[in-house]
Amino acid sequence: MFRGIGRFSVNRPWLVIVLWLVATAALIALAPQLKPTNDQAEFLPSDYESVRAAQVQQDAFPQSRQPSAIGVFQRTDGGKLTEADKKEVGAIAAGLQDKKFEKITEVVADPSAVSPDGKISLVHVFASTKTAHDETLVESVKKLRTEAAELLPDSGLKLGFTGASATALDSLEASDSTDAMVMMATLVLIIVLLLIIFRSPVIALMPVLIIGVVFMVTMGVIATASDLAGLEAPASISAILIVVLFGVGTDYTLFLLFRYREHLREGQEPKEALANAAGRVGETIASAAGVVIAAFLSLLLSSMGMLSSMGMSLAIAVAVTLIAALTLVPAVFSLLGTKAFWPSKAWRKQPKPGVTERVGNFAARKPALIAAVSGGVLVVMALGVLGFKAEYDTESSLPSNLESVQAMEELQSGFSAGQSDPTSVFVKSTDGSPLDKGRLSAYTTELAAIEGVDKVSPPQVNPKGDVAQYSVVLDFRPAADEALDLVGGELRDTVHAKAPKGTEQYVGGSTAVLADVQTAVNRDYKLVFPVAAAAIMLILGLMLRSFIAPLYLMISVGLGFGGTLGATVWLFQDGTGGLLFMLPVIVYLFVVAIGTDYNILMVARLREEIQNGRRPQDAVRLAVVQSAPTISAAAIILAGTFGVLMLADNSMLKQMGFAVAFGILLSAFVMAILLVPAVTTLVGRAAWWPGNRNDAIAADAPRPADEKDGDPLVGARTP
Repeated sequence: MFRGIGRFSVNRPWLVIVLWLVATAALIALAPQLKPTNDQAEFLPSDYESVRAAQVQQDAFPQSRQPSAIGVFQRTDGGKLTEADKKEVGAIAAGLQDKKFEKITEVVADPSAVSPDGKISLVHVFASTKTAHDETLVESVKKLRTEAAELLPDSGLKLGFTGASATALDSLEASDSTDAMVMMATLVLIIVLLLIIFRSPVIALMPVLIIGVVFMVTMGVIATASDLAGLEAPASISAILIVVLFGVGTDYTLFLLFRYREHLREGQEPKEALANAAGRVGETIASAAGVVIAAFLSLLLSSMGMLSSMGMSLAIAVAVTLIAALTLVPAVFSLLGTKAFWPSKAWRKQPKPGVTERVGNFAARKPALIAAVSGGVLVVMALGVLGFKAEYDTESSLPSNLESVQAMEELQSGFSAGQSDPTSVFVKSTDGSPLDKGRLSAYTTELAAIEGVDKVSPPQVNPKGDVAQYSVVLDFRPAADEALDLVGGELRDTVHAKAPKGTEQYVGGSTAVLADVQTAVNRDYKLVFPVAAAAIMLILGLMLRSFIAPLYLMISVGLGFGGTLGATVWLFQDGTGGLLFMLPVIVYLFVVAIGTDYNILMVARLREEIQNGRRPQDAVRLAVVQSAPTISAAAIILAGTFGVLMLADNSMLKQMGFAVAFGILLSAFVMAILLVPAVTTLVGRAAWWPGNRNDAIAADAPRPADEKDGDPLVGARTP
């Protein structure tokens, strides 16, 4: 099948290219806009308590309001606010109120909202929508900031806006600048590395142009699929998609080009060489992409909409890249022919024996030593996983110089840490009868007695009298570990245990949402990891027609996963904070799935040489010599594209960039080039059990005359 696809693309290049250009234009014109979000609540299913609490609030208190943004006023000299300062705060708030920003209903200066030390005064911004990430509202907050800055001169005051909508604004702007930086750095990196590897400006530029087309198609397909499925995409998805598409797309292009060059060196005509290369590596690329797609699709089993959406988006990206690698890439290089390598002449001659041959000989001669040392190093690094601490506050990853981040720090320096975002407790009568006010007051005392609770507001009862709402201010930051443990543990337990009889109780608010996210993620890890592993094992088994080889391949990538996450813990995690809560699943999917590409490339070549009648040791030597340059080049480029994320200001993108880049390098240089060939040599022909029995017999047959006494690589070129 892959040979047929390759020949069609090579022999009808213009038809393939035109079809791709038409699809690109259609998707750009017709696809809806992809709308990412940072709101964690939008990613939880409806059966979680925090989501049900939000629904109770909507039904019982439709007019209740939480400020969408908070203005934090201070004196420029850091002193206490005077009465004149407080009047000035009120005047500025009134001036902003008169501006009439769209979807902003009130800008209120509350005289009582002054910190106990008298240094901070708050202004609350209320909106007509409860969706803090609403595009119009976020844009209005941006205009509000600009107008407020014009009212401040000569007042002796400084002002910063924080809160959900202000944070959403800063996050969006930071994401836009990050995407541009990641795109530019990725393009420069890929072009430079390809130029070094092939010494050809055509090959350096052409994959970038091809993947640019693939990127546009992918974004259109993802936007359409998200719109049809009703899924929201996480705000960081654009930056991740850039590195995935350019990294994986370049990898698959390199798989083809290296094999194409190999066939040209054997004397084949350009079109024949390209068609044979596409046929040979087509199965390898399809298997590699299938592993990645299956791993990403396993995220659809997640109860978290964020992970489900990310899994769907990344699976679509890799699927489109696979189709391009099998059709568009061969078509483009069919038109270019050997001019693609201009001005280099290296494609005409066989390379001299070098490092790869020495590595191949070493892997064949000392497999036990290599397996023991490389496996031991991975185990030692994996010990760092034991200290992993999850961080659920995604806003803490934002750059510290953003206005919303600085204003929140100033607010929390003057007020109780939980003042900016209280937790809500709802008590609802089960039969619709009015609640007993005396019992509600006693319930306030029960809640206030919980250790870690700063204060509890008197109950607010809805007009019907069957639902009461309490505002609970914690001693901790809303997203702090202590707050999550309290809300998800003792607070919820007390809310349910001490509530008046005949009522239902719900704990809501952002801290409750994060506590539910924590529960959902822990549940997802137990489900997604095994399912992804089983899917990868199945694909490897079908490709290799073997039961044994997939087992040790999965063990090796499992060690790679542990070593990668452990190294990231040691490098990034300190005593005050943890690592991105999604990091384990991201490392698992990217390192285990994408890193398996290199194992597949190596093992596919090993199987091919075994099928050609070579002994396991000789097959290992040749497979390493022929595959190591491809794997090395592809891994360096892919790791480099993910490493670009370390240039971002967002600390979680830095963690992700390092972890995936480091894991890919481990997968390539330790596992694919060293560990897997060494273990394959140790296992011998049993690696291919129960398939390839004829190949195993052939491998035990006498070697060709040219291999008995001389260099085992002589005459070993694949026809």
